[in-house]
Amino acid sequence: MFKENWSIVTIARNYSLVQMSNCFVCDISKELFEKIETDLSSQGFVLSKPNHTIFQAKKTGLSCTLYQSGKFTVQGKEKEDFIKFYLEPNILENLSYSHPEMLTFLEPHIGVDEAGKGDVFGPLCVASVFADEQTITTLIKIGIKDSKRLSDETVMKKSKEIMAICPHKILAIHPEKYNELYEKFFNLNHLLAWGHATVIDSLYQETKCDEILIDQFTHEPLVENALKRKALNLHLSKRTKAEDDVVVAAASILARAKFLELLAKLGEPYHLALPKGASKETAKVCKDLYKTHGIEALQKTSKIHFKTVQEIIHS
Repeated sequence: MFKENWSIVTIARNYSLVQMSNCFVCDISKELFEKIETDLSSQGFVLSKPNHTIFQAKKTGLSCTLYQSGKFTVQGKEKEDFIKFYLEPNILENLSYSHPEMLTFLEPHIGVDEAGKGDVFGPLCVASVFADEQTITTLIKIGIKDSKRLSDETVMKKSKEIMAICPHKILAIHPEKYNELYEKFFNLNHLLAWGHATVIDSLYQETKCDEILIDQFTHEPLVENALKRKALNLHLSKRTKAEDDVVVAAASILARAKFLELLAKLGEPYHLALPKGASKETAKVCKDLYKTHGIEALQKTSKIHFKTVQEIIHS
């Protein structure tokens, strides 16, 4: 439950926008006029100055006009990429065009997310990230979003950017330890709650931020109870699709990056590229690994309680 003065907002800096058919229109503040003109010139646009404009810029597939009133229009078949990769992160500092569902809390808070819980192979990774208003704006500007929307290559790149600017904690539970803990908890949600509480506690001790946002993976108060066992009295909020919050999205990227890094290492002793997920390909690799290296290899690389693994072991 966030405090009453928390507001869910879409970041907006110095502009308002509308979308008219195939033409994108927004208002730009005067202090950005020179920057836009310089940027577009360096990007290969040909600039002219029709009446009532600051400039008009054109290149193949794209036309932009900045009017003296501050109205800025974009049209052409390359409009989408121009808005997504230049205008939003560098000028508007807003993702409301490319990601209209992106909502975030501006107040300082800790976001938490996990990766690997649905993957047969690899660890379970849980990450927490702290950001204040200034850092939140930076995260939005550099294009941070839910890791599921990003390629593995982009996840690895963005994780380094996040770690450079945000206090964070990552808990990586390798398969051997995961299997041991699962026997203790005998429930994935209880294990997840323990992992969430662990990274929350660790980052809270560093930042003293008591506002926490996590993705709601269960309706039971499992994380709340895990925090109470650590004698922590924090303001915990749970939300479905919490990755729409940029701080939780940042946590999802760190968790995913660590998962990918460790998944690759786990396959090295067996000269295998262990697959993600729980597909037919995963089942085949799991079966081959079991036949060649036995149950010990599965204990070191996979989540033993998964149905895919159990069927292979008991077939």
